[in-house]
Order: sequence, then structure tokens, then C-alpha cells
Amino acid sequence: MNILMVLTSHDKLGDTGKKTGFWLEEFAAPYYAFLDAGVNITLASPAGGQPPLDPSSDTPDAQTKDTKRFKEDSEAQEHLATTKKLADMKAEDFDSVFYPGGHGPMWDLAVDKNSIELIETFIKQDKPVAFVCHSPAALKNVKIDGEYLVKGKTVTGFSNTEEEAVQLTDVVPFLLEDVLKANGGNYEKGTDWESFVVEDGLLITGQNPASSEEAAKRLIAKIQA
Repeated sequence: MNILMVLTSHDKLGDTGKKTGFWLEEFAAPYYAFLDAGVNITLASPAGGQPPLDPSSDTPDAQTKDTKRFKEDSEAQEHLATTKKLADMKAEDFDSVFYPGGHGPMWDLAVDKNSIELIETFIKQDKPVAFVCHSPAALKNVKIDGEYLVKGKTVTGFSNTEEEAVQLTDVVPFLLEDVLKANGGNYEKGTDWESFVVEDGLLITGQNPASSEEAAKRLIAKIQA
């Protein structure tokens, strides 16, 4: 089983002067879910190389069993430091794709032409795609036969109330929940900060960092089904 993980290359949190990037738990939890299931993992990002880590995801209170495992795993660290260029990735080489979140994807992956085309190709090849937290932003401009991919589909992603809680409502380029609804998605959410994952056809989405492992396990099950 071959899974592609696509990470952000964007490190600026709007005009705040602060840094953003990918969220560590949202990378580490799926990475080890895949690794422990015997999956061959390929990492890619728009710029290639080391993707930027959101410093807020690396604070002591944000650590989990998987982030701690990652910090002791030099092989995984090297793997992350050498992501391939997204433009070189082809859907036919993989069984599926998983997008970790963090605020970064809202700026780059939401409009990245290579990412948009890649997701569209996976869907056309009848392969599942999975996203967690802010990474459903990568679906913003994805269309199949002229219609938004999320139209008529049950989806989730980082909620407006969670964005308010982290005080970034006025910083992000758009509110993910609002965009998913505007594009015709049937947006659902669970309790803030608790795991909530929905599946609709080939599309798997998780709401927040706590949803990362479950989203990855659902993806593995979907591929094996």
C-alpha cells in the first residue's frame, strides 16, 4: 500500500509576524498509523524539503504519544526534512493521499494548482482522499466535472468556534467551515477539540488535531475494503 502525504510549505501567519506551517500531531499521528500498518509513505510539499512546523504545535501541552515518538525517531525526522516536490507527484503511483493540517494549507494548498489537479486525479481514479483540521482548505478549488468536489457531500474541518477559540478568525484568509458550506458541502462537526471524522464516498475529513489518527485509520480501512 502506497500513501502520499502532502504538507504545506507556507510559514507566515497572515500579517501577524508570527510563524505557522503544519501541525505536528496532524503529521505524526497519521504517519505512525500508516507506518505501523505497513504502508509505504511518500512525503511531498509545494517547495519540497523541510516543511515549516507551526511552533504552536510543538509546545509542551501539545505533545502526544505520536509527537513524542517522532522526536525520538531520527529516520522519520530525516524523511520529513526531505519531502519531494508536489509538482513531481503522480496519482497513479499511489493508492491514496492524506493531507495533514495546520494553518499553512489555507494559504498555499488552497490555491496550489498541482495540489488541486492531484486531488481531482485521485478522485477520477476512484481512489480515496483524506484531510484533517485545516487541510480541507485544499478542497476549496477542487472540482469534478465543473462542480465542487464537496458539493452534496458530508464534510468536516476546523470549525468556526475552534477558530474563534484560537483567536485567528480575523487572521486566516477565509473560514474553513464557511467555505465548505459555500461550496455546497454538508458541513458537520462534533464537540470542539474532540475527535470527529466523517466519510462520504471517496472523501474522508477530520475536524481537528484530535481527529488525525482516526482519519488515517479510516483511510487505511477504505483502501483495504
